[in-house]
Amino acid sequence: MTRMTPLLERNEQFARTYTPVPLGPPAAQVLIVTCLDHRVDPAILFGLRLGDAPVIRNAGGRVTQAVIEDIAYIGFLAEQLFGGQLEDDRLFEVAVLHHTQCGTGLLADPGFRRQAAEATGRPEAALEASAVTDPSITVKADVERLLASPLLSPKVSVSGHVYDIDTGRVTTALDAQYPLH
Repeated sequence: MTRMTPLLERNEQFARTYTPVPLGPPAAQVLIVTCLDHRVDPAILFGLRLGDAPVIRNAGGRVTQAVIEDIAYIGFLAEQLFGGQLEDDRLFEVAVLHHTQCGTGLLADPGFRRQAAEATGRPEAALEASAVTDPSITVKADVERLLASPLLSPKVSVSGHVYDIDTGRVTTALDAQYPLH
């Protein structure tokens, strides 16, 4: 028995009543970028079901170059597959979601950051840049970074939100905006 065994048993229960979701635009027309923290689950926070919204997760929910490239590809794919099926010719909204009590906040400490760099092989500067010490500030920076990217389709909007671990509430830090390019 491994630690996966109980999860696989739960999957068997899920599969008994499973109905496949056909390929099509996500029902919510939202793509969520958030932290991989196990206390932050967009499906639970927003009551999402299969087929409602794609989710990109990484440490801190930061908008990295890899995240920008993924969003650019998803925008291209959505335009190619569903462009004519969407209301008002807009593809989707990217909701960047940071949270309080993020473990990446520890990277603000130089000693911890140095040890993390040694353990992961990532440069200290990159680790420092990924720290979420104040999610209302970092989420705005990430929204601006995504909006400034020439890779972002002008048909994709971006908003910023903060999830409070203590209350379970999500508040909007920046309403949806479209890139200016």
